[in-house]
Amino acid sequence: MRMTLRALAALLGYPSEELKDNIGEVRSAMAAESALGPAMIQRLEPLLQSYETDDLLDLQADYSELFDRSRKLSLHLFEHVHGDNRERGQAMIDLGGQYASAGFFLETTELPDFIPVFLEFCSGLPVEEAREMLDQPAHVFAALAERLDERDKRFGAIFHAILAAADVRPGAEALAELQENTPEDDPAKIDEEWEEAPVTFTSGGAHEMGGPTGVVAKIRAANRAVKTAIKG
Repeated sequence: MRMTLRALAALLGYPSEELKDNIGEVRSAMAAESALGPAMIQRLEPLLQSYETDDLLDLQADYSELFDRSRKLSLHLFEHVHGDNRERGQAMIDLGGQYASAGFFLETTELPDFIPVFLEFCSGLPVEEAREMLDQPAHVFAALAERLDERDKRFGAIFHAILAAADVRPGAEALAELQENTPEDDPAKIDEEWEEAPVTFTSGGAHEMGGPTGVVAKIRAANRAVKTAIKG
């Protein structure tokens, strides 16, 4: 499951030239580990193929249109769990403390609850511990899968894959409560935030919701380590 979670984290990050150039390695990492069944791998193919065929600027525009323009699709876990209340700050501190206790130190400016960062952290845990961690926000993953299926099934497939790889199922009550408290998207507020911090489409720079996390590099390094061990 380790490489699969890292691959899914990479796919949820802001599209970059590095990811586009190495999308074949991301596909191979998931196929080699077999944490996902053939049907789920096939479900991810439209997104993988878009990295092979689409222009990078188009990929970045699609990503920003989804995740920058809607709080309902926020890639920050605590946006869905705590919204804007004061508990969110403490939850962020607690999660960062868990990372540090496990020897996981952030190398980006992203917040601890950014889902690609959370997935990368889980990928370094023993399988059962990773499943326990992923089970806690399973209702958030399920809600995002459902919402994205209505907007862009390519990205919805990632959240279906997270749930499948971890073999977790959201609690019905928790999912219902989260759906009932879905944040309202205020176009005026979003436009105001865009004016304050405009999104730029570049092939190399970081993005406020998905800067490079080094996941692709780690996938490549892990693959090299496996090949070296086999040769040895």
